[in-house]
Amino acid sequence: MILCACAAVTCAQNAPTSAASPARSAAGAPAQEASDKSPAAKNDYGNPDNWLCRPGLAAEKDACAVDLSTTVIAADGSTRVEQFTPNPNPPIDCFYVYPTVSTQPGGNADMTAGPEERAVIRAQFARFASQCRPYAPLYRQATLAAIVAAATGRVLPVDRAMVYNDILDAWNYYLAHDNKGRGVVLIGHSQGAGVLTLLIKGEIDGKPVQKQIVSALLLGTNIAVPQGADVGGRFEHIPLCRAATQTECVITYVSFRATQPPALNGRFGHVLGENMQAACTNPAALGGGSGELHAYLRSGGAGFVADEATPGPWTKSGAPITTPFVSLPGLLSAECLNNENGSYLAITVHGEPDGPRTNSITGDVVVRGQVLPEWGLHLIDVSEAMGNLLDIVGHQSQAFLAALRKK
Repeated sequence: MILCACAAVTCAQNAPTSAASPARSAAGAPAQEASDKSPAAKNDYGNPDNWLCRPGLAAEKDACAVDLSTTVIAADGSTRVEQFTPNPNPPIDCFYVYPTVSTQPGGNADMTAGPEERAVIRAQFARFASQCRPYAPLYRQATLAAIVAAATGRVLPVDRAMVYNDILDAWNYYLAHDNKGRGVVLIGHSQGAGVLTLLIKGEIDGKPVQKQIVSALLLGTNIAVPQGADVGGRFEHIPLCRAATQTECVITYVSFRATQPPALNGRFGHVLGENMQAACTNPAALGGGSGELHAYLRSGGAGFVADEATPGPWTKSGAPITTPFVSLPGLLSAECLNNENGSYLAITVHGEPDGPRTNSITGDVVVRGQVLPEWGLHLIDVSEAMGNLLDIVGHQSQAFLAALRKK
C-alpha cells in the first residue's frame, strides 16, 4: 500500500483520465462524493493540538523538532556527518500542507496526528526551519482508503469541501494571528500541493496578500501553463520561478527517472486544454538546462510508506549508517523535459557500478511488490531536491527583504 499518493480531492485536477489511475478515478467517481449533510464543524486552529509544526509548540508535540543529522557520502566512499541546526530567528515563514499519508479507515482523516504525519513532516518539511518559521496544520485529508476504494469501485464517501476548508481556516488563522506582514513560502506535495493550488487560486492570486508570498513550492502535482509561457493557465498573476532571486512565483515539477519517462496517458506530466502543458521548473537550474541535485534521502527509505523498495547498502563496504538521512554529492542531476511523454523533471543517476558507494536510488511507488511506473519518483519529489529548494528559499528570502527595504 502506498502512503503518499495524489488525493481524490485536488492533486489530479488537471490530468487526463485513465481507468488505470486510482487518484484520477477518485477525482471523478460518484462513490467518492460527499454525502448530503450539514457542513463539517470547523477546527479551532487556535488550539496548538491542531498543528504539527508551529513556533512555540512544546518539543514533544512539535513534529519539526526532530533529528535531521545526515551522513554525507562522497564519490570516493568517504563519509562525514552533517548536523542540522534550525535558524533561531528566521526572517520569513513557511506554511506546509502534507501529502496523502493517512492510514485511517474512513474517507477523511480525523485530527489526531499519527506516526505517518510526523514521518512525512520529517522527510519533507522540518529542514525548512533553517530558512523560515515552520507552520504545518493538521487537516482532515482524504485518506489512502479513499483512493483504494475509488480504484476498486467501493463506496467510501469523502468530504472534499472539508479538506479545503480546513486548510483555508488554518491559513486565515495564520494570517490573522501569526503573519504580521511577514513573507511566507507555501509548500505542498501531492494532495497538499493540490489543496494549496486551490487556496492560491481562490485567496491569493491577484489579491493584496500576493505581495507577501515569497514563493510557492507546489511539488508532485500538475500546474497548467500555456505552451512556452510562465504565467496564465492555472494562475493569472503568479508566474513560474526562473531565478533564485525572483519572488511571488511558483516552483513545480513531477519527477521521473530519465530512463523511465511518464506514460503517454499517465497521471503526471499532462494537463487538459489546447496548447497547455504541465509546468516544470528545475530546482537545480531554474534558468534552464541541467543541474546537480542536492538530495537529502531517508537512510531507510522514504520513511512514510508501508510498501516501498528498500534501499540497498549506501556504501559498498556496507558500513552502517547511523543518521536518519544521507546525502550523495554528484549522484543525481535533473533537467526539465517537454516532449511526447509530457512535461516533467528527468532525474539522471550518475552511479559508478564498481564505485565505493551506491549507484542507485529508491523512490518509486510500489504496490504488492510491483513498481507502478506511472508514478515516477513521486515518493522523493521533495527529498531529491531538498538542498536546492532550501538554497532557493534562502535567496528568495533575501530578495524579498531587500525589496521591502526599498519601499
